[in-house]
Amino acid sequence: MAQLRQDYDKFNAKDSVILVVGPDDQAAFKEYWSRNKLPFIGLPDPRHRVADLYDQQVKFLRAGRMPAMMLIDKAGQIRYQHYANSMRDIPSNQSILSILDKLNQEE
Repeated sequence: MAQLRQDYDKFNAKDSVILVVGPDDQAAFKEYWSRNKLPFIGLPDPRHRVADLYDQQVKFLRAGRMPAMMLIDKAGQIRYQHYANSMRDIPSNQSILSILDKLNQEE
């Protein structure tokens, strides 16, 4: 999430909203967001309903839920998705910003 925070203004300039869904409860999310001063939205999902809806993978031998990233357009359509194979397998901000540029040109 620190990676997203670094380029938050760049994402914002591209008319995008960052929403992070995580397995913790509301109290844990609130404390983490406050302590880390995160500028984007955090959605607690302790029952994994959202994660399951988007088929986020679970690998118990690799720390549980694997990172997943989606770009969803204003019509609610998934335009890009990345399901990580490990906790380090996360697309770079530059990669995502480039994809946003392409999607914004299509609109």
